[in-house]
Amino acid sequence: MRSHTPRLALAGLFTLLAFNHAWADEVHFAVAANFTAPIQAIAKDFEKDTGHTLVAAFGATGQFYAQIKNGAPFEVFLAADDTTPARLESEGATVKGSRFTYAVGTLALWSATPGYVDDKGEVLKANRFQHLSIANPKAAPYGLAATQVLDKLKLTEATRGKIVEGQNITQAFQFVSTGNAELGFVALSQVYQDGKLGSGSVWIVPAELHDPIRQDAVILEKGKDNPAARALVDYLKGPKAAAVIKSYGYQL
Repeated sequence: MRSHTPRLALAGLFTLLAFNHAWADEVHFAVAANFTAPIQAIAKDFEKDTGHTLVAAFGATGQFYAQIKNGAPFEVFLAADDTTPARLESEGATVKGSRFTYAVGTLALWSATPGYVDDKGEVLKANRFQHLSIANPKAAPYGLAATQVLDKLKLTEATRGKIVEGQNITQAFQFVSTGNAELGFVALSQVYQDGKLGSGSVWIVPAELHDPIRQDAVILEKGKDNPAARALVDYLKGPKAAAVIKSYGYQL
């Protein structure tokens, strides 16, 4: 058994969640940036109910794939899509049979200004804004979904010169929240909790305008012998985690 004390380290997008339990096992896991708030809420109950310690890193799914392939010490991966975990599975980098969909994400067009975004997204077609924030579509599934929406609405060319691209969905959200973009495509979970919009104005993008954002979790090869890794995956399938996930606007 290992002794753990709270600690904090900053390295790029990495954030550590640590809890002080001398008798707890520890699991290192990578989390898609859009799922930051839900997993932080889930972590409190998980630690209390299981005694295990979580060490989490938040970032873009595509970047995590590269880090995992380069030997990053992650034992569980909570991706923002289903294709990246499936790819890792096909490459023999995961525990067979551990992959499952833990949430289905919802894309939202959001502005920090109340009343700026209407409930049908007509603000996009009006095209009077100067900057539209999206996540990097090559690394972040929510960014890819945003480009699909613009394509479906035939607005790709009209907005091309106005796109402000964040490295991940967190940065895309920050561009809007700080006023560097009047509006942007974000994860609904970033602006929505307990069935309510936190601030600003939002259009919940209809699911038919983009490919489904199925978010899969998987135990990685490095976590195959860690009981805390299995416990985390099992906990995400349980009723307590499901209630939190739904409260942030995800589907199950």
